[in-house]
Amino acid sequence: EVAYSQSTGQKEQLSRCLQRGIRRVQDLCKVLQLPRVFEETAVSYFQRALQHPSFHLVSLEKKELLGGCCVFVTCRQHNWPVTMGTICSLLYAKQELFASVYLSLQKELELSVPALSLADLVNTHLNSFRLFQQTADVPARFVEDKEKMVARTMQIVELASETWLVTGRHPVPIVTAAAFLSWQSLQPATRLTCTLARFCKLAGVDLPPPAHLRLKELLEILLRMASQLAWLRVFNVDKKTVVKYIGDLLQHRIFLLKNAFCLEDGEEQRAAAPGEGPPGEGSPGSPPAAGGAAQEEGCPSEGKRQREDGPRPLLPPCLINPRKRLRTAAPSPSASAITGDEPISDSEIEQYLRGPEEIRAFRKAKAWP
Repeated sequence: EVAYSQSTGQKEQLSRCLQRGIRRVQDLCKVLQLPRVFEETAVSYFQRALQHPSFHLVSLEKKELLGGCCVFVTCRQHNWPVTMGTICSLLYAKQELFASVYLSLQKELELSVPALSLADLVNTHLNSFRLFQQTADVPARFVEDKEKMVARTMQIVELASETWLVTGRHPVPIVTAAAFLSWQSLQPATRLTCTLARFCKLAGVDLPPPAHLRLKELLEILLRMASQLAWLRVFNVDKKTVVKYIGDLLQHRIFLLKNAFCLEDGEEQRAAAPGEGPPGEGSPGSPPAAGGAAQEEGCPSEGKRQREDGPRPLLPPCLINPRKRLRTAAPSPSASAITGDEPISDSEIEQYLRGPEEIRAFRKAKAWP
């Protein structure tokens, strides 16, 4: 006798959860206009994930995000520039939860995921801009050549990468700020008054909230570099006018970055040995180091201001502007009162004075094997 379930293949049918997940993966691939090979790979990853014991008892919300993670992994493996924020916006998901599911999927299935190429991301992100053809919403003075804008944006993104602005950050806000600066620098006369928010509105893209901060950091780097160009010192260059000279700054960026930022060790050595400077240091154009050291010793605030205005080391922003620590609440009088029952650490015991007999006994006990 053959059971009905065995004769009809009932046990081989897919579960409803698996069917919904496969449809979700297929729909997501269609929205992103991915090739057929990507869709098949993402579906196979999703089937493997649901069969893995680690994903049997997860919440329904995480199972829904699992399909998006499989699509994201497939795109990364095929060097298809899609960001995690794009998948999260399509799934209406929180990025923190999506990232946790993505890391679990990568660990449990032992998937190899290459890093995202910034060059591919710049090309893909700028393809969605509406600034390359004149329309009713985009005036003629705001239209820009696509190849020029992509090349200039890529140079600014590379500059951001060399100055620690990309490390540990979401790439889309940095690319958006770099695209805005490159667009302004190509025709600064008519575009300096345009803000970042208006630029994103004209381009038809969303304005990421951290883009304003990334723009501010990029302008600070450019101002540092502009201070090293001798022919720019006669002009009053600020955060608005430095955009005019971005082409010159990018052309000589290696030399300007080397001069604009210095190592702390070099500054300490010059401060420790002011008389051992190069022969040209005593020229009329440059003040002697000894005089600067004397001024710093005489007026600490003046010396501190000179160090802040001078070249600083090239460090990540998290080290230059560390986050403020939360203040701990002041202990109550009852909690700070000494009762005599507090535990005593070994280092505190060693600080107590010992008499001659205690010292001899301690040495004798210490000498025992």
